[in-house]
Amino acid sequence: MHPRETAELAAWVAVHSPALVQGAGRVPQLASEQYWSSSKCRLDRWRRLFKQFTASSDAPVKPATLSWPRVRPVLEEILTSELLTRVWTATAAAYDAVRHDQDLEPIARNIYSGHLDIRRRLLALMADGRSLPGKDVELLDQLRRRIERWGDMLLAHLADQIDIEEFAFNPQRASDFAADLDQESAHSERDFTTQLMFTSLRTSFSFGLADRTPNSDLNRKIGTAILGCFGDELSNSTGLSPALWLERITRTASDTEGMIEELLRLDVG
Repeated sequence: MHPRETAELAAWVAVHSPALVQGAGRVPQLASEQYWSSSKCRLDRWRRLFKQFTASSDAPVKPATLSWPRVRPVLEEILTSELLTRVWTATAAAYDAVRHDQDLEPIARNIYSGHLDIRRRLLALMADGRSLPGKDVELLDQLRRRIERWGDMLLAHLADQIDIEEFAFNPQRASDFAADLDQESAHSERDFTTQLMFTSLRTSFSFGLADRTPNSDLNRKIGTAILGCFGDELSNSTGLSPALWLERITRTASDTEGMIEELLRLDVG
């Protein structure tokens, strides 16, 4: 699963979060556990890369494993997948707040904290001027700014369910986006705006990212786990039968990616 698919899934979760937060069902424990284990494994892989950077920071010649073509997909993945991490953590917090329980939020926050730590390491790497050429840092910084704007826009969809300030990159910008959504909803324009958002997001991430991704297996498991958390609420919001979703959630890589693509077509088609 490519980071651009995780970005699209983040948008889908943001739009459909009320179905989970306000739904009567309970999240399957197995789905939440899979989210934790797959996310922790991905964090560990990322940390190993930064250990390599630290070990070779003063070396006159960097090893081939730290060449830009090798590290670019990982660094882009860290930035782009943060969209889904933030949106899912906000959704999990809203879910638990409604139930006065701790089903999802502790695990989601644990992963969120780990992702923020990796983000800090990446920003420090970009700033130190030794490990990455300036032109590569500029490309990453352009992606970072794009991610941050999209993150605040997606989180705005959860503003009526949870205080999004702590999850936003720029709380004021997220608040402004939320106010715009409220105004559009009052004028019955929200469906059109949602369709436009999905189309714009897909276009935004159709360029500027490496073709391959090193952790597609874990990205896929993380996405599948989140979809599994929706359970019956997923079918209620998409019109697909629970049996069909249960079958697809346990399928292979290509089928899972197709499932996510179908989810998105339902919103923009």
